[in-house]
Amino acid sequence: MTGSCVLLTNPEHAGHLAPGHPERPQRVDAILDAIAGSDLGLVPAAAPEAPAGLISRVHDPAYLAVLEQASAAGGGWLDPDTYLTPSSMPAARTATGGVVEGVRRVVAGESRSAFAVIRPPGHHAETARAMGFCLFNNVAVAVIEARQRGINRVAVIDFDVHHGNGTQHTFSNDPDLLYVSTHQYPFYPGTGGPDEQNETTLNLPLQSGSGDKEFLSAYERKVGPAVDRFAPELLLVSAGFDAHADDPIAGLRVSTAAYGELAHMIRGWADQHAQGRSVWALEGGYNLDAIGQSVVACLRVLLA
Repeated sequence: MTGSCVLLTNPEHAGHLAPGHPERPQRVDAILDAIAGSDLGLVPAAAPEAPAGLISRVHDPAYLAVLEQASAAGGGWLDPDTYLTPSSMPAARTATGGVVEGVRRVVAGESRSAFAVIRPPGHHAETARAMGFCLFNNVAVAVIEARQRGINRVAVIDFDVHHGNGTQHTFSNDPDLLYVSTHQYPFYPGTGGPDEQNETTLNLPLQSGSGDKEFLSAYERKVGPAVDRFAPELLLVSAGFDAHADDPIAGLRVSTAAYGELAHMIRGWADQHAQGRSVWALEGGYNLDAIGQSVVACLRVLLA
């Protein structure tokens, strides 16, 4: 099973669309096209919907009911960044389902790793609030799935350019969940500052203009030792590629090659502590060429 990786995507994603919005179906299409044009030999499997009962372990049922009602009524804007369409709820359920299915397959030993190429993203979604393009917190729900399958200690590695406030807040008092994040700061959503630290929360804010040196150094000097101390049984990765130098949303200067180097580190931590087990969930990334090539760079490492 060395180097095996399952690729999952949510077939419902294309219906979740607000014209002109940067979080658009072409993001997933660009990644799948880049994979198809590579020599990786991966064919995506369709993700199932996550069970409603599992999603409600993370999100307030009243909040979920409001989303369902609003979507059924035609959708609309939930805040200046986040929207609903009549197709958004199936898209969100299969996005979460892709990460949950990845956990199922990896924990069952069917694959060493899984990469869920999904939308909408998830790491900003709070227990009872959609924000930052996110409706359900895909990774948080996947943590619950992992624990139902006997995995106790989980590390979440979040390298999106934005801090994953929803994930951090969901597990802020959980001694068996390590949350680490690199992100541009100060920047949306305004959380993840240098004062937000404890034994199982490690935030590494980066200034606008930071590039490969600062990005990779944070993982080598800070994240690696934290993961070693925590010794997770599974790594979940919030894989956002909007820190890329070509991304239009933010101001970090990370290269495609650096994402590949980070993937080497994450795979090494998974090999050392978690029997190689890692599950990756797409978060941000809005330059279509950059996101496609960066995902390919990571998958190449996972498959090596």
